[in-house]
Amino acid sequence: MNPNLSAWGHLEKLAWRDVLIIAAVLILARLLILVMRWTLHRAAENGEAHRRLAILRISPILRLLIRGAAIVIIVPLLVEPTVPNILALSAGLGLALAYTLKDYGSSVVAGLVTVLENTYQPGDWIEVDGAYGEVKSMAGRAIHLVTADDTEVIIPHSRLWSASVYNSSSGSRSLLCVANFYLHPDHDAAAVRETLTAVALASSYRAPDSTVTVTAAEKPWGTHYRVKAYVRESREQFLFITDLTVQSKDVLRQMAIRFAQAPYAETGTS
Repeated sequence: MNPNLSAWGHLEKLAWRDVLIIAAVLILARLLILVMRWTLHRAAENGEAHRRLAILRISPILRLLIRGAAIVIIVPLLVEPTVPNILALSAGLGLALAYTLKDYGSSVVAGLVTVLENTYQPGDWIEVDGAYGEVKSMAGRAIHLVTADDTEVIIPHSRLWSASVYNSSSGSRSLLCVANFYLHPDHDAAAVRETLTAVALASSYRAPDSTVTVTAAEKPWGTHYRVKAYVRESREQFLFITDLTVQSKDVLRQMAIRFAQAPYAETGTS
């Protein structure tokens, strides 16, 4: 007898009891995932700040375990657990994934690799294909980013194979922020560098015990300063950059330092 027919022939013998058990397992698994995600999200938001990312990290791992347990329970009900039947079923599922679910299967495998390698995790700030935001959740097929403009971006895990992933936080609460300043070249560079460093050190958004670096580069139109410092909390990165910009501009104006102006573009009309 054809082993494939033997494996699938077991489906004809399914009783209503088995069908109800399978439906109950699927519904229970879905409910467990929803309750788990809600519980962990609530615990992360209400718990201590330094434990938030560690708690969120548990979510994708528990989701995989719940789904794996559901599959282990359902498969013996569908297929008689003999070696030939298991091999035949595995071959059939492999062909289905290869020909009809190639893209979906690629995303699922990439998601599994992402969880195991910890490429990114909920709470990280990453950039993929020009979209920069916080990882809110990691579903089986895609990640959900929320940008600074409160826009949700859904990116398939399969982009991991062909696109570069820029992870700004990598599981840390803090990340490096950069504030740019463009000044007229005629000024005291040492005084400006000291002033920008002092402003960054005095900011309430700066991570405690972190250093501040100020670099300068001469351009044809002026001097470009970059103030680099770590923010206290990754979610405050844009507030930190704004604070550095506003405070520094006020101090630089008090020092009577002019800002650089970009040259006007030629219109080509006479």
